[in-house]
Amino acid sequence: MPAEPACAVPGPAPAHTRVAQALRADATPPQAPPTPRRRDPRALRTHVGTLVGAGILGALLWRLGTGALLDGLRRIDTVSVLAALVIGGVTTVCSAWRWQLVARGLRLRLPLGPAVADYYRALFLNAALPGGILGDVHRAVRHGQSAGDVRRGVKAVVLERVAGQIALAVAGAAVLLTLPSPVRAEVRAFAPLAVAAAAGALAVVLAVRMNRPPARRHGALRRALGEARRGLASRRSGPGVALSSAVVLAGHLVMFVVAARVAGSAAPVAVLLPLAVLALLAMGLPLNVGGFGPREGVTAWAFGAAALGADTGVAVAVVYGVLSFVASLPGAVVLLLRWYETLRTGPAAPAPAPSATAAPDDRPPTGAAPTGPGRQAAAGRGQSRSGAGLSSLTYESKDSARLASSSFPFSAEPREGRPMTPDSV
Repeated sequence: MPAEPACAVPGPAPAHTRVAQALRADATPPQAPPTPRRRDPRALRTHVGTLVGAGILGALLWRLGTGALLDGLRRIDTVSVLAALVIGGVTTVCSAWRWQLVARGLRLRLPLGPAVADYYRALFLNAALPGGILGDVHRAVRHGQSAGDVRRGVKAVVLERVAGQIALAVAGAAVLLTLPSPVRAEVRAFAPLAVAAAAGALAVVLAVRMNRPPARRHGALRRALGEARRGLASRRSGPGVALSSAVVLAGHLVMFVVAARVAGSAAPVAVLLPLAVLALLAMGLPLNVGGFGPREGVTAWAFGAAALGADTGVAVAVVYGVLSFVASLPGAVVLLLRWYETLRTGPAAPAPAPSATAAPDDRPPTGAAPTGPGRQAAAGRGQSRSGAGLSSLTYESKDSARLASSSFPFSAEPREGRPMTPDSV
């Protein structure tokens, strides 16, 4: 039988093949393992707050039903809508004035007219987007970018909101301590402890500051406190901030009384004021869906404890939320107008950079002008450079107009009339 052929054993590759393989191996970078995506904690908190607010609303509707709620919504008429727009106009103008005073104390320029428009837009975004603060975030970033200092722009908005919360805390403590309410006994028992704790904390802070070396007294805390004092308590801004905060708080309380009357509650104003303060305090919790959630739960409990009916409390809170949203609707008009203005005009094109490719001998010495052939050559080069600059400007303006026309009001770029989305914030 013929012998079977033996298997061929591959020999060593040629030298040039081995060199090519080594070069390819060196040129190909090692593939790194994919990095797992990490969730943004801010987006997670927003989703958790939305879910909690939706859960509170669902539990209230399941427990109390929708009869009183729908009846209160059906009672909203033209008069109540006009009243909401008027009250919202007064409170928005005063809030924008307060923002202007705080920004001026931080050495930021903010005209009152644009401040009112931006505040309306922020109120509408707060009511339309989950979380309840994205409009204020956009307002802070936009003003900081226009003023050239985003940090101080954000700080101005934060201090402006803090001024409103301080006014609510002071007036709320006075109302809850004096007028009858479901929590007056608890507030009177807790007030001495709160005052003692605040006095002790203040004494500790003063002692630490007095015993600190002079070189360490100029820290970040002192700078922050100084900016807060200039924005809220200086001679120039303090009286206006206090007056505007009082007017804004009074407007919110009047809106709550109007909502109670629309929902069918005939309780006296002295009985409704403590309940309104509790509802406003609950609105500060970041656990809501467009403002709805904790406000309805606290109002239902407060009305039930005051023997006014928990279902009536839910109806009052929902009507208050609807009227507040109606009061913020001019912000949608501002949003659309500025979007249309951006689409019509387009962003400003950047100035062309000077050409750096010209040879040194192409430029005549200072005070001298080229003559003869050199003058004609310089003129030709100047025309070519100007033509290139004009063509680049034309293409840039066309690209900018095309990008603007394909945009939507909720864009990721914080330009005029195009607010940022929650993800970009």
